[in-house]
Amino acid sequence: MSVELDSELVNVFLVEAGELLDRLGEQLVELETQPSDTELLNAVFRAFHTVKGGAGFLGFDPMVALCHRAEDLLNQARNHTLLLNSAHMDALLESLDLLNDMMRACDAGETLREAPASLLRRLEAQQDVDAVNVPEAVAAAAAGPCVDPIDDEFEALIAVARAGRGHDAAVAHVPTAPAAATGEAPIGDDEFEALLDSLYGAGGAPGTVDAVVVNAAPTPVAPAAKAASSTAIDDDEFEAMLDALHGTGKGPGGATLAAMPVPVAAAAVPVDAAMPVRAAAAPAAAANPSRPGATAESTVRVDTARLDGLVNAAGELVLVRNRLTMLAGDGQGEAMNRAVAELERVAADLQNAVLRMRMQPIGKLFQRFPRIVRDLARQLGKDIELKTEGEETDLDRTVVEALADPLIHLLRNAVDHGIEDPADRARFKKRTQGTVRLAAAQVGDRIIITVADDGRGMDPEVLRRKAVEKGLLDEEQAARLDTTECFELIFRPGFSTRAEVSDISGRGVGMDVVKTKIVELGGTLAIDSVAGQGSEIRLSVPLTLAILRVLMVRVGNRRLALPLSNIAEVFELTAGQVSVVDGRVVASHRGRALPLCDLAQWANAPVGGRHVVVVHIGSQRVGCLVDDVLGREDVMAKPLGSLLKDVPGIAGATITGDGAIALVLDLSSLADGSQSWLPAPRGLA
Repeated sequence: MSVELDSELVNVFLVEAGELLDRLGEQLVELETQPSDTELLNAVFRAFHTVKGGAGFLGFDPMVALCHRAEDLLNQARNHTLLLNSAHMDALLESLDLLNDMMRACDAGETLREAPASLLRRLEAQQDVDAVNVPEAVAAAAAGPCVDPIDDEFEALIAVARAGRGHDAAVAHVPTAPAAATGEAPIGDDEFEALLDSLYGAGGAPGTVDAVVVNAAPTPVAPAAKAASSTAIDDDEFEAMLDALHGTGKGPGGATLAAMPVPVAAAAVPVDAAMPVRAAAAPAAAANPSRPGATAESTVRVDTARLDGLVNAAGELVLVRNRLTMLAGDGQGEAMNRAVAELERVAADLQNAVLRMRMQPIGKLFQRFPRIVRDLARQLGKDIELKTEGEETDLDRTVVEALADPLIHLLRNAVDHGIEDPADRARFKKRTQGTVRLAAAQVGDRIIITVADDGRGMDPEVLRRKAVEKGLLDEEQAARLDTTECFELIFRPGFSTRAEVSDISGRGVGMDVVKTKIVELGGTLAIDSVAGQGSEIRLSVPLTLAILRVLMVRVGNRRLALPLSNIAEVFELTAGQVSVVDGRVVASHRGRALPLCDLAQWANAPVGGRHVVVVHIGSQRVGCLVDDVLGREDVMAKPLGSLLKDVPGIAGATITGDGAIALVLDLSSLADGSQSWLPAPRGLA
């Protein structure tokens, strides 16, 4: 195998196995709560088996050995000789972690280390489990062997043959070989021949000289490629049998043989001879001809760099559209207007198509969290259920990746601070099992993510007292805070309600990380809480970061672009609204003090106007003074050069519809009034 081919195969294996392992974490946690779920158990078993197969082909022997031991344990559960418990799941989850470490080592080109002998023993030590200890429900299920999809398909094929031949008597007299009556041992050649005889009569199987008759309709004679005494059928004989069952050129479900893979060794298919034949499986198979793997064939893996290039092209097209729209407004005739309208439609369609290519369901991110909540709950001695909603919600892949850390911190906060101990919940007459809810939904061009719990909630008075104790506020400032502002204290650096620092919480860092990351994404945060009932934190983030919707404003002779997703409203200052509170210039607006910032002074322009654009940054609101509000536009922010990329307050630049350059502001820098470049308004206070 060439080095290039080997490297390509490894990359494909890492991608596909990585997807399996990502889903496996969530499946294992679910299996712990539903150990008797046969379908889920088979899915987990297949995941380990598939990873083992790919690793074996590439020679990753430590991965093969670990997956094989995990298969042994799961196979006992599939054969109903073992009911999985928490100890088993700990070993399987530890195996999953080790497999992920091995995957990272493969990606880095490092040598794989063997799995610890202690872990392998924990997976192997479950071999001698007395079936008497298995609950009655599972023991009763042991009377019927484990269902396997391949067995079902093979039995469906046999059932169709019997139905077509009218061998009602043969159904009751299928010979069962003693050697195949137990376990998963494949049937022997003699047993397979006996099975064919029961279906077609002695010597009437495909490959003999006699033609097979189905429903009294003659079919072509299968070529006799082997002698009558042959113990196995070859490819031609197997195809002839399919022709006899389904018609020439047809396969099960009406699909043509050219469109489906043809088994080349039918006699090697393992069949559990003890499993009863279910004739009802045939109609079900015929009614659902689409195989589960068919959806995978309709997807294509695309390098993200190519997607980014396509997004840039779409962004440039949007700029051209804006330019032509402005020209059309100058009166260039009806034909020009029609052409511009058509271009606008095409550009919008292209933009939407490109953005959809970058989308991925947020469920890909959500599937990481059941394991995190499960491990943390066990560490804290709590019983917690994680409920997820809206996993099918799509958003930009870059946003999905950026949300991982904030959501982990929010979930850890809910488990550690929110949910009470089982004894406390029982004393408060709550269910001993706490609930954490993680939900996602699309509202317009925003994604709303909710993290809620039914725990102890937050007390505003406690938050005020903690802020004063930690020196974040004085008593006068704390007394002026309303309930919402008290809740927002948890996002301040260094703020924590924990009296002691642990390896989980107490340092006042986690929620500050959440706020910082969400603000970087152009998102906002909101909190609702009721003491004794629970808390809810809502994150609002843009659907995509590729195309930016902005509000164009004018400050002096400069044009500035403010991200529209962060803008709450625009109003005009009136006399008597402005005052100074705690050394900051504020405007009294909607019953609250709104801090003001002077964009004109920052832009070295004449004294700013009296239009105020209220921007929502994280959990704070700031009013930006501008001379004029020009309107909304869809733009693509381009990064500044190396000499200007570190200028505070600027996120990039874009080209307006009339060809001018507008600076796109970094609103996250506006959240902190202590920044030296953010002066108070002049001539207002």
